[in-house]
Amino acid sequence: MVPLLLILLLPNSLADQVCINIANVYNMDITITNTSIVVDRSSNVQCNADSNCTRYLCNENDIVPLIGTLNTPSSYQKEMMQLVYIRDSCPDLFNNSKEVKMAFITAEKQIIHNIIEASKLETEGSILYNLKAFSLDVLNISAASLSSSGDSWIRLKAPQLSPQMESLVPEICMPVGSLQSIQDEERIIGLVSYMQHGSFKLEQEELSSMVLRIELLGGRRLQNLPVPINMTFRVAADTNDNLLCHYLDEKAWLWKTDGCQTVRNNQSYIICSCNHATAFAVLLTRPKQLAEVHWKILSYISYIGCGLSAFFTALSILWYVFSRNQKMDFSISIHVSLSGALFLLNSTFLLTEWGAQVGLDGVCVFVAAFMHYSLLCCFTWMAIEALHLYLMLIKVFNTYYKHYLVKLSLLGWGIPGVIVAVSLAVKDVKQFYGVTQMSMADTNQTNAICWITDDSFFYSLNLAYFTLTFIFNSGILITVASRICKLQPRLGTKTGGNAGRDPDTCKNGFTVMGLTCLLGTTWGLAFLGSGYVNYPILYLFCILNSTQGFFIFLWICLSAKKQMKQVMEDKMTSATVNTSGIKSD
Repeated sequence: MVPLLLILLLPNSLADQVCINIANVYNMDITITNTSIVVDRSSNVQCNADSNCTRYLCNENDIVPLIGTLNTPSSYQKEMMQLVYIRDSCPDLFNNSKEVKMAFITAEKQIIHNIIEASKLETEGSILYNLKAFSLDVLNISAASLSSSGDSWIRLKAPQLSPQMESLVPEICMPVGSLQSIQDEERIIGLVSYMQHGSFKLEQEELSSMVLRIELLGGRRLQNLPVPINMTFRVAADTNDNLLCHYLDEKAWLWKTDGCQTVRNNQSYIICSCNHATAFAVLLTRPKQLAEVHWKILSYISYIGCGLSAFFTALSILWYVFSRNQKMDFSISIHVSLSGALFLLNSTFLLTEWGAQVGLDGVCVFVAAFMHYSLLCCFTWMAIEALHLYLMLIKVFNTYYKHYLVKLSLLGWGIPGVIVAVSLAVKDVKQFYGVTQMSMADTNQTNAICWITDDSFFYSLNLAYFTLTFIFNSGILITVASRICKLQPRLGTKTGGNAGRDPDTCKNGFTVMGLTCLLGTTWGLAFLGSGYVNYPILYLFCILNSTQGFFIFLWICLSAKKQMKQVMEDKMTSATVNTSGIKSD
């Protein structure tokens, strides 16, 4: 009854433009179609002029097309209000979905261009639009202003969001020469300051400044400028020194630093000097501190080491396949399984940069997920190596377990598969795999690779998984090494305590080193380099772990040689016994 009374109280011109959404008995929203969106927290309802309402649930399949309807050449301030209502109605979706953020930014950019186009400005005129999502200042810069600047730049002020934020507003210096090349009637610029920058957090970026957009009339692009655009941003005085200027590449949907230089003026200000204004937005992020020269050297070491390891692990697998007719113990089968995991890891690692450059999200997600699966398989098979060593040498000899290799294979390949499958299954809620930007500490260069995009997921899962493996394997290694050391005095007694180098000592030392590589304890160097950049540890980590496959290949060869020697000795012993039995008869 109440909705009918409300409709009767409205003017006739509005009575047929009201959309009533009754979510339940206690929650009812009534909105005139001038604002178009009737909202509850779980869904959107959009009404047309005929009072027909359509419900849109807060998911990508509904919201992305809905946003697309607002991305038209005729969209204006009313459509911008609707866009903001949609965003505010589905906060969780907008926080977690990159696709929704991309659609939002694209529609928002179209509306900004439409407003710039519709602004009828006289020479040197300006119009300020204070919308809920951003402030837009449209400027018509005259030739006289450029000539009277007396400098290579003309100074502009980004629109002020609020009086309280006046000190955070960036100062912009546009190059005079580049603006003079534009015709007078087309020299119209839109400067945009954003109230909030949640839509620009496409991955795990940490924004340390206001986000600024510079757009020109008609979508004109300024690029490869001989004199750069300079922007001065204010940051917190206690902010970490390693901050870089970025721009948003709205084709690859990545924050990049190409063509931008970062200058730290003092503790409170940073100057961004960029030679382009292509769909421009600037933010400051905290890069992973790694100097460019060390990045290149470590990359070369990793690629060469992974290439060698991939080759030798492939040899191990081929040798095992063509030697299946020979009787082999379980140890060699487990070694080859670890080689298979390393082959997958090394091969996938060689594709990480290529996958990021292809431009297809599905390719990069597949490469990142498969490399994560391969890494977890390596950790699991290293733990299985330690378990087998414990059962073989420490617990008891010649213990038989039914379907032993089958059970180990289910563990080694199955557990990582389940983890990665679950991580991929929740991609609609949170995308864990994709393009990750690696920034250099001493330059503005970035390097894109396919890997885990969520730092909390990376550390909580991988670090916990490897820590358990490392502790278990280290315990087994220490136990085996102590057993070997206890046997050494007895060997010295049997040889009469002769001075000089005991060949068994060297042999046992090499055995411990081989087990260290086999059990993956060299991966523990990652703990020593966590939290800061330790270049000696990084180099040692890359050299030892990228060549792990080669050392395991040598271990397999030595184990196979030892097994063949043992088989030959058993045959000779058996033949000797048989000969003695014939003679006695």
